[in-house]
Amino acid sequence: MSNELDDLYQEIILDHNRHPANFRSMVDAHRTVEADNPLCGDRLTLYLKLDDDGEHIADLSFQGSGCAISVASASLLTQRLKGATVAEAEALFETMRGVLTGVIDAADTTEALGGLAALAGVRRYPMRVKCATLSWHALKAALGAEDAADSVSTE
Repeated sequence: MSNELDDLYQEIILDHNRHPANFRSMVDAHRTVEADNPLCGDRLTLYLKLDDDGEHIADLSFQGSGCAISVASASLLTQRLKGATVAEAEALFETMRGVLTGVIDAADTTEALGGLAALAGVRRYPMRVKCATLSWHALKAALGAEDAADSVSTE
């Protein structure tokens, strides 16, 4: 990755940390999941509301605190998945997990990821991968069955 692209991605992460999208509670959420990363101190609550058909994400938001990577990841996640189908969200979870852990080459998915590609560089810092994936694991739990866990942890 070029230095210019690295700088752009770093700026996207910092901007989403300073001004996170969809940073709010949702009283009418269908599913709420608490998530924490004890190693870094990241804690967040992810709120998910589905459309009447149960197949589309009508609204998605989060609240919490954490490092810049954790907050930016949650912000980018909520922006990207509003209006998506549950199947699209589950597929994107798998892609992001692969990109962040280095299993999937980020260059192969840059176009499909859009703004989420800003998180791809995190794979170079193994201790930060859990920060970036925290909100994604909360999403996976929220998309699960009605009796899915209402909390997740990176430990």
